[in-house]
Amino acid sequence: MIDPLSAVVFYLVFLFSTVVHEAAHAWTALRGGDPTAYHRGQVSLDPRPHIRREPFGMVLLPLLSLAASGWIFGYASAPYDPRWAEAHPKRAAVMSLAGPASNLLLVLAAWLFIRGGAHLGWLAPPMSIGFDRIVEAPGGGVAGIIALVLSVIFSLNLLLAVFNLIPFPPLDGSGVLPVLLPDRVMRAYRSLLAGRPGLAWIGIIGAWLIFDRIFPPIWLGAVNLLYPGAWYG
Repeated sequence: MIDPLSAVVFYLVFLFSTVVHEAAHAWTALRGGDPTAYHRGQVSLDPRPHIRREPFGMVLLPLLSLAASGWIFGYASAPYDPRWAEAHPKRAAVMSLAGPASNLLLVLAAWLFIRGGAHLGWLAPPMSIGFDRIVEAPGGGVAGIIALVLSVIFSLNLLLAVFNLIPFPPLDGSGVLPVLLPDRVMRAYRSLLAGRPGLAWIGIIGAWLIFDRIFPPIWLGAVNLLYPGAWYG
């Protein structure tokens, strides 16, 4: 069972990271000529328009999963015009990649704060690592809470970036396929997906099966890059 403090941190980091992810999609689409998400209020770091669009995925499911399993599950979305995406596949691909890219920027921000805190002696590498234990505070107290927040930001955003880059629909990685595949193949791909929302769940399940294999070594590699000269395995 997850302790209350960790549960609060996990949810708040999930909410913030998801809002940043969807706002990045919406802002990039607006810059590329599609104002659909902008008109829904999603070019914003205010969580309210994002929650209004997906209240189950952003509030109920994350809280229920935390209470039931100690792990957080959830989802969000930003609308776009499919006619715009078909007319401008490169712009749509950039829009798709903007979400994971924003999560990687949050990983980098956490990396910089962890390195800065370690340099000042406020934070230190842990004896053993975990998803929510990337760094620790020797003095505990408020610094310990900061270490927990930075650890969760680092790990959860790396998870969001890697998972969403898997090129299975409806994940963001599949948005790059129109740029990579021939037109004939893409027409067949769109025809297959049209009117078959159940295929999205197949894509998500398939992505989780792959994710369990690819994420642990990526996460360990990122942690070891955070602490040059150390080795966690």
